[in-house]
Amino acid sequence: MHKTEEILEAKSFISEQTGIKPEIGMILGSGLGSLAEEIEDAVVIPYETIPYFSKSNAVGHANELVIGHLQGKKVVAMKGRYHYYEGYTLDEVTFPVRVLKALGVEKLIITNSCGAVNTDFNPGELMLISDHINLVGTNPLIGKNNEDLGTRFPDVSEVYSRNLRALARDAAQDLNITLQEGVYGWWSGPVYETPAEIRMIRILGGDAIGMSTVPEALIAIHSGLEVLGISCLTNMACGILDQPLSHEEVIEVAGQSRDKFVQLIQQTLKLL
Repeated sequence: MHKTEEILEAKSFISEQTGIKPEIGMILGSGLGSLAEEIEDAVVIPYETIPYFSKSNAVGHANELVIGHLQGKKVVAMKGRYHYYEGYTLDEVTFPVRVLKALGVEKLIITNSCGAVNTDFNPGELMLISDHINLVGTNPLIGKNNEDLGTRFPDVSEVYSRNLRALARDAAQDLNITLQEGVYGWWSGPVYETPAEIRMIRILGGDAIGMSTVPEALIAIHSGLEVLGISCLTNMACGILDQPLSHEEVIEVAGQSRDKFVQLIQQTLKLL
């Protein structure tokens, strides 16, 4: 479990770099970091300089914290995240969420690139996360609970805020962007799922599958943050089409969807 003194040390280091106290946090997934380039008055802090932060080795992750203004809101963006499959503990994966909370963040927008399981969805579309399924068999809150950070048994009946989802739907409508909505499944990776596993995930009620987001969302809920989750559907999951999957394809399609994604987040922030 995260230690209060480590969180405060990281928070103090970041606060010394900027006078901005962010209200909204963003975790930017594979190929989606370009949103951070839209932030004005930006202060950029490399993860490796922040106490207790780790560094992602995944392609498409820049390992930078960017603090500034976006659509008139004070924001902090994680340009890249680290993943459980890289060998990090879930404490390490989710530590930045605790620090964002300590910095003053009240709402957290979590994004990712993932595979579509629902055959009504198409690569290149965006999906609003309505709920999730934890398929990994572990949880970032396992262990002794730090009562300073949150309750022992957090309620997860509404992980992804109804209010924020409604705003995102309005934003998509304003922009005439197709925004699917569905259940995200968390897969540990680093291997993609087999066709049989994808059939299982569909039967369980999953609409998309990816290797992140759920740990951060659970820690955000434990921390009392309001969460919005948005996925970029970069490919059809294994076995739906008769073709192999590759991370290069994920990055490429995320890049093609970049403009839609940036517009959607900006418009959602405008409506907040």
